[in-house]
Amino acid sequence: MARFLIEVPHDGSTEACVRTIELFLRTGSYFLAQADWGCKDGEHKAWFTIEVGTKDEARAVVPAEYRPIAKIVQLNTFSQTEIADLLRRHGA
Repeated sequence: MARFLIEVPHDGSTEACVRTIELFLRTGSYFLAQADWGCKDGEHKAWFTIEVGTKDEARAVVPAEYRPIAKIVQLNTFSQTEIADLLRRHGA
């Protein structure tokens, strides 16, 4: 399984914030219910992580009306060995 960070922006009006948050909570999805929100700091976005097989599967978790504007980023980590190999291959 791959791990993805999903960022879902929404309009900055109070009504849009409340509607978006309510929609996320109403879905019943554990991932959406656990989203982190930036609204109180003026960053009108929700973020959550999910482990699924593909980016398309990650996008499918997002409510339909937000799918076209959601940003999906596959996350990864690097070991010391991987970093050393990358440096060696790129002559650094």
